Amino acid sequence: MADIIVPELGESISEGTITKWFVKVGDTVNQGDVLLELETDKVNIEISAESSGVVGSIHKQDGDVVLVGEAIGSIGEGSGAPAAAPAEAQPTAEAAPSPAPAAEPAAAAVAVAAPAAQAGGSSAAVTASPAARKLAREQGIDLNQVQNTDAIGRIYPDNVRTHNQAPAAAPSAAASKPAAASAAVSAEGKQVERKRMSRRRATIAKRLVEAQHTAAMLTTFNEVDMTAILDLRKRRKESFFEKNEVNLGFMSFFTKAVVGALKQFPLLNAEIDGEDIVVKKFYDIGIAVAAKEGLVVPVVRDADRLGFAEIERNISELAKKARANTLTLDELQGGSFTITNGGVFGSLLSTPILNTPQVGILGMHKIQIRPVAIDEERMENRPMMYIALSYDHRIVDGSEAVRFLVTVKELLEDPEQLLLQG
Repeated sequence: MADIIVPELGESISEGTITKWFVKVGDTVNQGDVLLELETDKVNIEISAESSGVVGSIHKQDGDVVLVGEAIGSIGEGSGAPAAAPAEAQPTAEAAPSPAPAAEPAAAAVAVAAPAAQAGGSSAAVTASPAARKLAREQGIDLNQVQNTDAIGRIYPDNVRTHNQAPAAAPSAAASKPAAASAAVSAEGKQVERKRMSRRRATIAKRLVEAQHTAAMLTTFNEVDMTAILDLRKRRKESFFEKNEVNLGFMSFFTKAVVGALKQFPLLNAEIDGEDIVVKKFYDIGIAVAAKEGLVVPVVRDADRLGFAEIERNISELAKKARANTLTLDELQGGSFTITNGGVFGSLLSTPILNTPQVGILGMHKIQIRPVAIDEERMENRPMMYIALSYDHRIVDGSEAVRFLVTVKELLEDPEQLLLQG
């Protein structure tokens, strides 16, 4: 009998949440078959069978938090018809009477069995997930009275919610306390929906708050006349695509401009480590991508060594992986500076938050036709974009940040300079 072990998930990742088992007890599996999917703070990871055989047991269910190195099931020798599995009888989010998902809280690691009562035939031992126990305590519900639908008798949060919604003959004082996670109406009597954050969304929220608490973050703004870039793209986009089989977008111009500016102002390409400043001699540019589970920042490695076509190709492939939730940890880790583009959603101006431990992030915005003074006598309508640089004032002075952003502006307004910058 071989244990199903949670493998190493990557640097700084010590746990994950089971999103879905693809097998059940009694299933015959071959070495390399996918057994389950884990959600981590950064990516979803599939765990495969390390040996062939029959799934003998499953210790952790969908929504449980598991630790690296923990045994969550077993595979034995032999073969046979698939047996009935607890996963088939588990209540699902779609079938649950409450809109709250079945995912466990991040602190939950193992299920705890309640001690059996010593008297009474109906007071058998209760096995419940930590989330179910917490919800039962909040609502004053006796777990011995909660009906489960699991083949092994385990109680889940949905069972507690279902029990709470059942009509009671005489509600007790404890049961009359206001509902927490299962509340269907607000204190004002308005209908609401409550659902738990995904692990990734909770991590994003935590890191954004940490960035604002730990960094002396300021933002400076400028605007770019996009006439030259739009004209260049109009003239070259067809031949560029025919030659490289990738579209000529804006991101390659901005990536090149950022690299050129970072070479002139290296403290924007640094990070703080204790009382040391670590200046990076490489240019790994993070590109923020809006995915279903939240914002992710895959990294274009060695952007200073790539041509326009290579940058566009890398960004396109990383964006597709991000939206398909197939990014690897290597594609997300590291990075020396980040670019985020709120303009694709219509944002005219914003103050991006640092992607710590980086000390600089550039925000792109919507291109909008605005009247611009060409000289004292002439006005023209030009395609203009506001750009924003958020920076960590602990090591980046305001004058340096302003000059960095002016350099980006100048390189974009004269794109031929981007070739000279290398």
